[in-house]
Amino acid sequence: MNKDEIRSRHQVWSNPWHFLAFGFGSGLARFAPGTFGTLAAIPLYLLMVQLPWMVYALITLAAFWIGITICQKTSDDLQVHDFSGIVWDEFVGFWITMFLIPLQWQWLVLGFVLFRFFDIVKPWPIYWLDQKIEGGFGIMIDDVLAGVYAWIVLYIIVSL
Repeated sequence: MNKDEIRSRHQVWSNPWHFLAFGFGSGLARFAPGTFGTLAAIPLYLLMVQLPWMVYALITLAAFWIGITICQKTSDDLQVHDFSGIVWDEFVGFWITMFLIPLQWQWLVLGFVLFRFFDIVKPWPIYWLDQKIEGGFGIMIDDVLAGVYAWIVLYIIVSL
């Protein structure tokens, strides 16, 4: 563990912005922090899915807008753009993936897999945006689009 990693781990627990950006600590996973961040988004999703769809959508939209600030502040403090432990964007991307999808375990698993697929592969324009857009918005937008792509595929499958 290097000094930067030690510093970032300490900051996650001592700074509320970092605590949120690191997905309540899930982004501290030593490997695949994005996957662990997406897993950590599931319990909140299970609470949100009980709400009317409009409230779910508003919470997700608010989480996106707040996420821009959360991710920007954490990225600035760590002095690393889109540090791998910043996983708030995975939370929002996963919630987008699951929007209006019936709550059944198979759709939850498929939504998880599809979101991780699009987030990792980054088809056009996700990769381009990930490379070109800086700051908190840049951190958030690639996962938002991965969530939209995953939602489209999942929605079609559910509809069939």
